[in-house]
Amino acid sequence: MSVYNTPFLLVKRAIDSVLKQDFSDFELIVIDDGSDNGEQKEILNYAIKHQEKITFLRHKNCGQSESINKGVLISSGEFVTIIDADDEYKPGHLTGCLSEMNSFDLIASSTETIVNEVSDYYVPDRFDNNKVVHVDDCIMFATLFGKKEVFTSMKFYNMYGADANFYERAQKQFIVQKLDLRTYVYYRNNPDSLTAKVKFKSVFND
Repeated sequence: MSVYNTPFLLVKRAIDSVLKQDFSDFELIVIDDGSDNGEQKEILNYAIKHQEKITFLRHKNCGQSESINKGVLISSGEFVTIIDADDEYKPGHLTGCLSEMNSFDLIASSTETIVNEVSDYYVPDRFDNNKVVHVDDCIMFATLFGKKEVFTSMKFYNMYGADANFYERAQKQFIVQKLDLRTYVYYRNNPDSLTAKVKFKSVFND
């Protein structure tokens, strides 16, 4: 989990959704990507409270992609996945993803997307910012789940659509598949999220 100036209550919701999973043999690496909103101490204290499951790191701001790359390097698990700091897992999310690893090296999934209005279902097309695509037709960063070797063999690039780019490169080396699990809750009703800001700037402020 990469965190940058996300309100603590949202970070706590995300962390709690991981801690409450029925699959409990995991490590959660929380990486503060140079937050300066004064709430990082609360996140650190919460991580200390659950230090048997959580590792907390902090570095200067370098973006989500680089933060996740660093997290992968220190991870010790057989599998790797991601959760955005303002989203959450449904119960059974990890178990459901793990059950697919007998067939695939890497999966992505559609999400249960929470919106305020219909337009929130759409994001800028990474090939043409004057067009939009439905989130169900995208590869979502935090729904990626796969064998660690997939994540160590390549890195996320610092770019818009880093998730789709990673998935497409993985297709050339590994067995990958997009599924319709919808066990990841994607909050698109947060106006301060990075994707929301990109969307409004690119599509609705012409």
